Amino acid sequence: MFRSHDLQSLRFKLSCIAVLGCLLALSANAPSAAVTVQRDESFFTHLHTEKAMANVTVSPGRAGPVVITIQLETADEAPLEARSVSVTLTDPETSAPSQVAQAERIDGDQWQTRMSAPSPGRWMLGLGISISDTDRVDIESPILIR
Repeated sequence: MFRSHDLQSLRFKLSCIAVLGCLLALSANAPSAAVTVQRDESFFTHLHTEKAMANVTVSPGRAGPVVITIQLETADEAPLEARSVSVTLTDPETSAPSQVAQAERIDGDQWQTRMSAPSPGRWMLGLGISISDTDRVDIESPILIR
């Protein structure tokens, strides 16, 4: 005959096995985003305001020279063809001056620039998006440089 303590122990063991089984099943079906991130070492972030959204990829996402690619969209997720895009990288941990570069249009809503992130850490990435002569959007977001 089972005692109360034995039943509790059996329930605990079965619960642990069930949890481990669920975790194994979830990890087997999970997308391989971690592998992709490690393989190409890029950093991706999505920035948005009421007027504009930007999908930004910093490649590679580690200290040194980087290529920053920006895809612009309206708030309705339609391509946004801006007049110009400036990119600012600031290291909030140091008193080093911010780096500013003008991105070049590589397609209708795609922009790109080359910059340098001299040290790993948390950086601030700022975008200055000129939509027209009188309409400008400024957005920023922290990014992680390894």
